Amino acid sequence: MLSKADDFPIHQTPEPIAYSGTDRNFYDRYFFNGYNPDGSGFFAVAFGVYPHLNVADAHVSVIRDGVEHCVHASRILHMERFDLQVGPIRIEVIEPLKRLKVTLAPTDGLAAEFVFEGRAFPIEEPRFIRRNGPRTFMDYTRLTQNGRYTGWIEIDGKREALAAGCVGTRDRSWGVRPIGAPDPQPTPSSGPPGFFWQWTPMNFADRSVFFHFTADSSGVPWNTRAVVCPDGASAAEMIEVEHAEMAVTIEPGTRHARAARLTVPMPNAPALEIEFKPIQTFLMRGIGYTHPKWGHGRLHGEQEVEREDISLANLDLNAMENLHIQAISTLTLKQEGRPDQAGLGVFEQLAFGPYPPLGL
Repeated sequence: MLSKADDFPIHQTPEPIAYSGTDRNFYDRYFFNGYNPDGSGFFAVAFGVYPHLNVADAHVSVIRDGVEHCVHASRILHMERFDLQVGPIRIEVIEPLKRLKVTLAPTDGLAAEFVFEGRAFPIEEPRFIRRNGPRTFMDYTRLTQNGRYTGWIEIDGKREALAAGCVGTRDRSWGVRPIGAPDPQPTPSSGPPGFFWQWTPMNFADRSVFFHFTADSSGVPWNTRAVVCPDGASAAEMIEVEHAEMAVTIEPGTRHARAARLTVPMPNAPALEIEFKPIQTFLMRGIGYTHPKWGHGRLHGEQEVEREDISLANLDLNAMENLHIQAISTLTLKQEGRPDQAGLGVFEQLAFGPYPPLGL
């Protein structure tokens, strides 16, 4: 099965690019988020390709006036992975690892066009490998990059330009995750279900800081790291820290943070202390994660597009589809001997199942 990608020198195996190993859960995804300097105007994008399910899907979601406005789109892939468009949503790689463009053509009152430009070279996160008993649950690689945005977003006839200083994060991940329809047959002796995840890409005036923490249900981490990335840094100029610590105060009655403090030990310098204050909640189901209908990789036929508006008032944050969030957060970076520095970032959280270290 030959496709457009086969005319580029990017092969990793003797197979055509259309074939991605043998695991039906192989995926390849783009993710973007962004926000104005005051934390308003949050938007996010997900664009996924699922070669062995022969499906591609995409989502754009924007918070305005207390409502998460979403466009979901899905189509049959026809085994052509080089067509980066699903319905009205298109991704363009202008300069690899540096500049990308997202376009949402007018769709039921929503439209957008914006360009992301990286602040430094992307970081490569440690490979994520996790099994449930004998079954591979996750096996993927991800690059992550903070950047600045220019462009506009239109909702029901009101077009707003992204503010000067609009920043955010994008990532690219590929490998194996649960996608599409769930497996009807559980794996015996795989232990109780549970997943604990924190991810905090942070934007400051002169640098980016990245932290992620993934742990089993007892609190033992199986993948974690922090990276300090000065603006313009190459891969060799980043500072990687393997043992940063996040202290979290849970909002009573929820599984989400009310506040947090991240401690990042620094080589030959005082530690960084970063305080998080969540100011707004973005539901990841707006871009497909845990969405009951528009979950990633689901088959919706040749092509389907749908607008969805989610009110963020009076949510049941303990409902399964609302557990996975990104909390837009103001940040205060402290380091002994230096002035405090304000910043903005997101605190992505998913705590599914028991997690005794936080009383969950």
